[in-house]
Amino acid sequence: MQRGRRPASCGTARPRGAGAAPPPWAGPGRADKMAAALRAAERLRLAAGPPRLAFTRSAFVAKRRNYDQPNWFGVGLAFSTSAALWALLFKQHNEDVMEYERRKAERQHKCTGCS
Repeated sequence: MQRGRRPASCGTARPRGAGAAPPPWAGPGRADKMAAALRAAERLRLAAGPPRLAFTRSAFVAKRRNYDQPNWFGVGLAFSTSAALWALLFKQHNEDVMEYERRKAERQHKCTGCS
C-alpha cells in the first residue's frame, strides 16, 4: 500500500486530480463567473479591433515645451494654492494652541463650588 493513498477497496478512491463535485443546489462558482466575464471582455476587445494610431500618443507628450513663454496661469495657481494651504495651516495651529491653553487652564482649576 502506498503512503497517503487509500486502497481501492475503500470505495472512496478517486482518480488523481478529480475534486469533489459541487452539490446540485450550489449555483455557478466564483471561478465560473470570472471566466464568463473574461470571455465577454475578450469578445468585446475583438469586436473593437486593434487600437488606432491616433489614440496611442498623448497630447501632453507630443508637444515641445516653450521655455521662453512660461505658463503664468499655472505658476500663479501653484503659488496661490501653496499660500492658501500655509494660511490654513497657521489658522488651524492657532486654534489648536488656544484649545490647548483652554483645556490646560480647565485642568488647573481647583474650585470646589463648580464641581
